[in-house]
Amino acid sequence: MLEVSNLSVSYGGLRALTDVSLRVGAGQFVTVVGPNGAGKSTLFKTISGVVRPQSGRITFEGRDLLGLTPSDRAHLGIAHVPEGRQVFKTLTVRENLEMGAYPKAGRAAWARSLERIHTLFPILAERAQQMAGTLSGGEQQMVAIGRGLACAPKLLMLDEPSMGLAPAVTDTIFERISQIHQDGVTVLLVEQRVAEALELSDNGYVLETGHMVLEGPYQTLLADDRVRKSYLGLTDAE
Repeated sequence: MLEVSNLSVSYGGLRALTDVSLRVGAGQFVTVVGPNGAGKSTLFKTISGVVRPQSGRITFEGRDLLGLTPSDRAHLGIAHVPEGRQVFKTLTVRENLEMGAYPKAGRAAWARSLERIHTLFPILAERAQQMAGTLSGGEQQMVAIGRGLACAPKLLMLDEPSMGLAPAVTDTIFERISQIHQDGVTVLLVEQRVAEALELSDNGYVLETGHMVLEGPYQTLLADDRVRKSYLGLTDAE
């Protein structure tokens, strides 16, 4: 479904990504992990069109994305839930969700999508007329994910959905993301809760200082000493 090939991105002369390649098959759950500053968010912004690469190629269902605007990419079925949630704080919960339904497929499936969002996150139905900026961090994350689902996406990209949330709230968010995948949405996740994220995944990638250094299914990455020590806090004996 999504193919990223030899992608390189620079900011102000500094290289953020170097020859990064990644593949997400239709129906898969793929996770990208790595330390802060590794380039994970830059990768997502480049896929969604916010950042232009220096070189490389990105295709979605065989179509070249680099010649398309961010809104064009959304119309193709790519939804990007950004780091830090970035809800529209002065709009209501319902208005935030409606903003997500802007693409053609989202408008056509709005009633069905809204029902699905409320099933996943019942609190959003209760708070429909509440300003999004007055919600808790966890509730705002639910709004952000719901806004992504409102466009009826084929690919849902989630950037650090657990950031700043209490462990119990994070567990709920992860359960809902797993359910979204089980319902047939392809998921590409960037996350620092490495063990939980990789355990949900069909395939995982490790990004460090702008380079993809490892790739494989959960068990392969779990067996790698670098992942065990640096990301899972395990020792050789464990």
